[in-house]
Amino acid sequence: MNRITDNFWHKKFDQPDYFYGQEPNDFLREAAKYLPPGGRILSLGEGEGRNAVYLAQLGFQVTALDSAQSGLDKVTRLAQSKKVTVTTLWADLADYVFEPCAWDGIISIFCHLPPAVRHRVHTQIPQALTANGVFLLEAYTPKQLNYKTGGPSNTDLLYQAHTLEAELQPLAFTRLIETERFIHEGQGHQGQSAVVQVIATKPT
Repeated sequence: MNRITDNFWHKKFDQPDYFYGQEPNDFLREAAKYLPPGGRILSLGEGEGRNAVYLAQLGFQVTALDSAQSGLDKVTRLAQSKKVTVTTLWADLADYVFEPCAWDGIISIFCHLPPAVRHRVHTQIPQALTANGVFLLEAYTPKQLNYKTGGPSNTDLLYQAHTLEAELQPLAFTRLIETERFIHEGQGHQGQSAVVQVIATKPT
């Protein structure tokens, strides 16, 4: 089996249309002001590029990480169409090792991982950030199963604030809330939704 081309997300993104659209996530659009200006940003599970390209347009140095090669190909095409540069990185978060103090910001927008992988990734993030580095996350909560407007159907893949707070220590939280809002992101996320949002900073 070819891990690059034979995974679920590769097949999902291997189509002309952008499944989640080309506009950035609304929470990211609001929270990008917390990221260190012009900093090095890593986007986890970037998908087809809408969030990475948006940050590149704001002047950030962005690396888009994903395990779906078809998604990364679309990241490059979208970046070229917007006349910005985004570095792409094919990696599986199940075994990806974060370089210490490498990133001024890390974003995770609807990057839903199995519990063991989620824990492994989130406990590495504080070490991967530079001093005053910022982590931004939006993900679906278990209440999302009531809406069925996007996201995983498996409860184990959905996130809760108290779990994130424990895994991301010792980051300092500017925002850590579970809330509900309307999401319009292509055909993949459409309608009233239950989410958790994180804005957290690495102490100096």
